[in-house]
Amino acid sequence: MAQETLQLLVSMHRIVRHLRRSRTTAVLHPTQFLALMLVADEQPIRIGEIATRVPCSQPTATTTVASLEEAGLVRREPDPVDGRATAVVLTEAGAATVEASGRQAAAELGNLLNRLNEEDQALVLKAGEALARIADDL
Repeated sequence: MAQETLQLLVSMHRIVRHLRRSRTTAVLHPTQFLALMLVADEQPIRIGEIATRVPCSQPTATTTVASLEEAGLVRREPDPVDGRATAVVLTEAGAATVEASGRQAAAELGNLLNRLNEEDQALVLKAGEALARIADDL
């Protein structure tokens, strides 16, 4: 099993690198991209939670949010649970970027999957469901 898990890890890494290189939003650093996607899924979200979930250090998360804010993709608001804290939410431009990036990445991954026969495509998509359950717990 060790060899198979290593092969899975290497293959996933290569596919993700390919998708990052082909992404239309290549102006975003991978950490910025991950943080933006996390904000889209979890907003409102505190910077500390972004640091935990990306994962990255708290200073890196703060710098990342600042750069996304400067680009007009997110904004900080008072945390709805604790008014002393701030939370990060998407702007309209951020939502549009997430939508466009998602469409483009899905299309590119679809192109890669089209290299496989139908049975293997179905197998990969089914594995994606299981991997999503693992990712949800991270």
